[in-house]
Amino acid sequence: MESEIIGFDTWPRTRIVFGFNALDRLGQLARELPAKRVLLVTDPGIVAAGHVDRAQHILTAAGVEVVLFDGVRENPTTRDVDNCLAVARDARIEAIIGLGGGSSLDTAKGCNFLLTNGGRMQDYWGVGKATRPMLPLIAVPTTAGTGSECQSFALIADEETHQKMACGDPKAAPRIALLDPTLTVSQPHRVTACTGMDAIVHAVETAVTTRRNEFSALYAREAFRRLITYYPRVLTSPQDLQARAHVMLGAAFAGVAIENSMLGAAHSAANPLTARYHLVHGHAVGLMLPHVVRFNAQQPEIRALYHDLLCVAGKAERSADPAQSVSTLVAELNAMLSLAGMRVSLREYGVDDASIAMLAQEAARQWTAQFNPRPIFPEDFIALYRAALNVCD
Repeated sequence: MESEIIGFDTWPRTRIVFGFNALDRLGQLARELPAKRVLLVTDPGIVAAGHVDRAQHILTAAGVEVVLFDGVRENPTTRDVDNCLAVARDARIEAIIGLGGGSSLDTAKGCNFLLTNGGRMQDYWGVGKATRPMLPLIAVPTTAGTGSECQSFALIADEETHQKMACGDPKAAPRIALLDPTLTVSQPHRVTACTGMDAIVHAVETAVTTRRNEFSALYAREAFRRLITYYPRVLTSPQDLQARAHVMLGAAFAGVAIENSMLGAAHSAANPLTARYHLVHGHAVGLMLPHVVRFNAQQPEIRALYHDLLCVAGKAERSADPAQSVSTLVAELNAMLSLAGMRVSLREYGVDDASIAMLAQEAARQWTAQFNPRPIFPEDFIALYRAALNVCD
């Protein structure tokens, strides 16, 4: 089936600087903004890994003064942003640097919203609600997964309700994404597994959303090709820097795809699992994706898009039956989950039959559900959760 060519209007906002030991350029890049005093946003794990000391030394050597906030928590909430803001408010900074995983980058973006535009994070839930200019942001990921370094969205949970809020604005996009694969070597294996799985889900979902277009498809396909090929190598050979470089680029390319095509039902289904059962985001989206693929593949057009992904990655022949490719894609995804050591039955994490209706209602209210290629309703999420509940590991 030949797919329809879909128009697009894209405006790349982020300069991407990639290379081994690219962190050495951080001071130079900060001065180019120009900035002589910056807020460095990070978490205790990145401090312990030595990356913060190195970054501070590089910045100081370039004549850039550093104000440090190192209190970011995993899955940041409005409290994390408020704590960061308290450090930044009187610091007279000229730019912000987010160093760490998606949590650090999201907190840095959230702080930027409030520092420059005032109010609370809840005021920016949605798209384009910042009315004033924002400070330039340099995103330095130490994980390969979220793609936040190439996105204009901050994902922040409400401290009281645990509702995840996607707060997006073109002004919030990082001015520079500094990608250094050597920074990912210090990750614990579990972090490597979960962030890489998150990136794979991003590639698969962005390829089929209702917002997909020719531009986003380029990045989704290339992200999937790199990730499905090199993610297993990173898991089995953690010191393989070439493999880590491919996965880091794949994650960033998937982030570009998200910025241009959004996400779908796997993310909608995963968010309540993270909020209610503390299942790590990358694990949650990974275990839900095979079920969502089967659901979406009921539409011939979407089957063809999944088939195309596999062909680009060298996992299927163009002449193959797209229906068979769906089975192949599901098998590939399950193989990745198994290699990552991720159990795929929701019963393992305390979910039971009685909780499914509540989860389904919450999933249907998630913002990304509206971009799923096949319309999805609470009863559909019930079926997806039941399938994930009763699957055999």
